[in-house]
Amino acid sequence: MNLEIITIGDEILIGQIVDTNSAWMAQQLNNIGIEVGQIVSVADAGEAITKALSDAKERGVQVVICTGGLGPTKDDVTKQTLASYFQSDLYRDDRVLAHVTQFFERLKRPMLESNKRQADVLRKAEVLFNAVGTAPGMLVRDDPTYYFFLPGVPMEMMYLMTNEVLPMLAHLPGIRPIIHQTILTAGIGESFLAEKLRPLEDRLPSHIHLAYLPKYGQVRLRLTAKGEDEIKLRDEMEIYQKQLQALVQPYVVGEGDATLEEHIIRLLDENKLMLSTAESCTGGYVAHLITKIAGSSSVYRGGVVSYSNELKMDVLGVPSEVLDQYGAVSQETVVAMATGAKQRFATDYAVATTGIAGPGGGTEEKPVGTVWIGIAGKQKVVTKKLQLSKVRETNIERASAQAMLHLYLLLKEEIDPSMPATKQH
Repeated sequence: MNLEIITIGDEILIGQIVDTNSAWMAQQLNNIGIEVGQIVSVADAGEAITKALSDAKERGVQVVICTGGLGPTKDDVTKQTLASYFQSDLYRDDRVLAHVTQFFERLKRPMLESNKRQADVLRKAEVLFNAVGTAPGMLVRDDPTYYFFLPGVPMEMMYLMTNEVLPMLAHLPGIRPIIHQTILTAGIGESFLAEKLRPLEDRLPSHIHLAYLPKYGQVRLRLTAKGEDEIKLRDEMEIYQKQLQALVQPYVVGEGDATLEEHIIRLLDENKLMLSTAESCTGGYVAHLITKIAGSSSVYRGGVVSYSNELKMDVLGVPSEVLDQYGAVSQETVVAMATGAKQRFATDYAVATTGIAGPGGGTEEKPVGTVWIGIAGKQKVVTKKLQLSKVRETNIERASAQAMLHLYLLLKEEIDPSMPATKQH
C-alpha cells in the first residue's frame, strides 16, 4: 500500500514546533503492515495544501493522511481549501455542534461563532467523531485515493488514528506484514559493528534488511522483514536475530525500543542499588536523562549542580588543594566530585561531570569542549576525558550521553564480575 503524510502548519516550517505527529503515525502504521512512502510539511496556505494533495494524487498514492489546519481561527484555511479542491460545500454537522456546545458548557466558557465553525465539515466527507476535542476528523473517498484529515493537536490526532483511521486501514487490500526486531548496543561504534556483522549482512535474504541507528556511544540495530506469511517471517527473524546477537554479544544492552537509561534504571532496581549525580558543565542534563524515566525514583536519590568551586567544596567535599593544583576541569576534580556525591548522598554509584561546554572559557591547555566524566562504583572509580566541539548544546548532550554509557559499562562489569569489561571502540 502506498501511503503519504501531509502536515499543515507554518509553525512546523519555521521550526517553532517539532513534527512529532508524523513519527508517531508512522510507527503505528508500521505496526499494521503499512509503510509511509513520504512525509511532506506545507504552509497554512491554500496553494500549498492544494499542490500537496495534487502531487500525491499524481503519484498514485492510495492513502493520504493530513494533520493540522482544522482550527477555528482565520489562519486555518484547510477546510475552505478542501471544499474548493474536492468541489464540495461545507455544512454544520448537528452531532459535532452538540459536542462542541457541551465541551464549552463543561468549561463554563462562552462559545463564539468561531467555535461553532468547528462543526463545519465537507458534505462530501465522512465525519470522524473526535471525542477528546472540538475539531472533527474527515474522510474523503476520491477513487482510488482515501484522504484522511485530522486535527494537529497530538492527543486528538492520536485518538482519531487509534479509533477511526487505523481500524479502517487494517482492512484495506494490499497490506503485507512488516516485522521489526531491534537490539540496542553500547560501547562499540557503527563502523566496528558493521565489520562484525558483514558476514551476516551478506547472507540476509532480499526481504530482510539490517539498519544501523547510531546515537552518542550507542547503536540500535534494526532488522526489518517484509513478506506475505507473517508466521514464516517471524520464524526467519528469530533465526537471524540470534545470529546477530551472537556476533555482537559483549556489546548487547537489550532488545526492543527501551533506551540505555531505561536499561540502567532496570539494572539498578533489580540489584537494589542507588544512584546520585554531581554535575558542573552538563548543568543537570544527566539528572534529566535519569528522572524522565518512569520508576527512576526507586533508584535515584538525587544530585547537585555544583557549578561553582565553592559548591564543589562545600556540598561535595572536593578538597581546595585539588582545585588549586589541578583546576575544576581535571581528572582529579571529577574523581573527588564522584566520590563526594557517593559519600554525601549515601549511594552505591555516582556520576560526575566537569568541563568547558563553551562557546567561551577555554584555554590553550584546556580548550572549549574539554570534559571529564567520573563514575564512582562499588569497587572503583572510572574516568573518561572527552574532547568535544565548540557548540554548547551539543557538548552538553554528548557529555551526558557518554556519562550514561560509562555508568552502564561499570554497572555491567561490577554486577557480573565473571563477564569481562567491555572495551570501548
